[in-house]
Amino acid sequence: MKIPNVLQQKLLFRKEANALRKLPMPINGIDFSSNDYLGFAKNEEIFETTHQYLVENNIKVNGATGSRLISGNHNLYDITEKYIATFHQSEAALIFNSGYDANVGFFSAVPLRNDIILYDELCHASIRDGIQMSHAKSYKFQHNDYEDLETKIAKIQTTNYEFQTIYIVTESVFSMDGDTPNIETLVQLSEKFKALLVVDEAHALGVFGEKGEGIIQSQQLQNKVFARIMTFGKGLGCHGAAILGDADLIEYLVNFSRSFIYTTGLSPHSVATILVAYQNLNHSVELQKLKENIAFFNQQKQLLGIKPLFVYSKSAIHSAILPGNDKVKKIASQLQEKGFEVKAILSPTVPEGQERLRFCLHSYNTEQEMKSVLDELSTLIL
Repeated sequence: MKIPNVLQQKLLFRKEANALRKLPMPINGIDFSSNDYLGFAKNEEIFETTHQYLVENNIKVNGATGSRLISGNHNLYDITEKYIATFHQSEAALIFNSGYDANVGFFSAVPLRNDIILYDELCHASIRDGIQMSHAKSYKFQHNDYEDLETKIAKIQTTNYEFQTIYIVTESVFSMDGDTPNIETLVQLSEKFKALLVVDEAHALGVFGEKGEGIIQSQQLQNKVFARIMTFGKGLGCHGAAILGDADLIEYLVNFSRSFIYTTGLSPHSVATILVAYQNLNHSVELQKLKENIAFFNQQKQLLGIKPLFVYSKSAIHSAILPGNDKVKKIASQLQEKGFEVKAILSPTVPEGQERLRFCLHSYNTEQEMKSVLDELSTLIL
């Protein structure tokens, strides 16, 4: 049975704009595209330790068997959530099946009618989707522009609208740009206007802090933030996510977050992998190597004279702005032919004119690999 004509037209428009998404084949070249920042996804020690943990604890089941509120809340959840809460210096933690589920579950359930959500214009699609499902009023503020944010809050407070709670929403590392907001300024604004600050730390976990705990803790602001969303599919190299907050917030989510309630839980193997990956952060040499690689990559951009092309970043994500889907796809293809797995980010994923090459750095990238890919890029664009 064919799809409706209107759906065929949408696909045709994507093809004509050279923006049609396709599932890629597995990576064969030098990895500058995955989010496996510490190499944990392919870490044999984590794999073997997880298997050993399950065997030693006689956990020989393949699935959760149901939602966590019915039959799927196996003992590993409690052990792992307590470990995560302690690691992140939070009162409590609640594991979700993915970062997308966590954001949709939080923003669709916590902000209520008569609440206000102010979110950075570059927030991830999962945050936006959750906000769209909420009954709260929402407004975006210009990217990392705190004057714009303050102006919008002040304007809201001077209207006759009877709001209950204001939520300020941002990410500690933005996935498309790799840049970071001034969290201290956002904390000050949230305190000034009695707002609640919510921060998605998906791309900061395993990258920032002494043990990869994220930007909020590295700045000792964990007690100033209402909720943190930690995603495990990047720095931890496994599946799932957790929302951090006080015990009342976690109890509320268990009762009202639909993406948590109405889904089968993660398997014991998945949760054990999360636990072992977190334990590995306590003695990881990969984190220091990643930090050294980030510094080296930034130095090479400067030496080659291509730094102005890149969005400023001290994270593992570095984006070179090359406007136009055709142009950026061509350069990405040329780099891939040379053996470098670099992905083009096209509109409409990013705004038209902001198309870019996104380089993701890892602990396992060598200095020669980073130097070579930037040398090749400079010859293609200069």
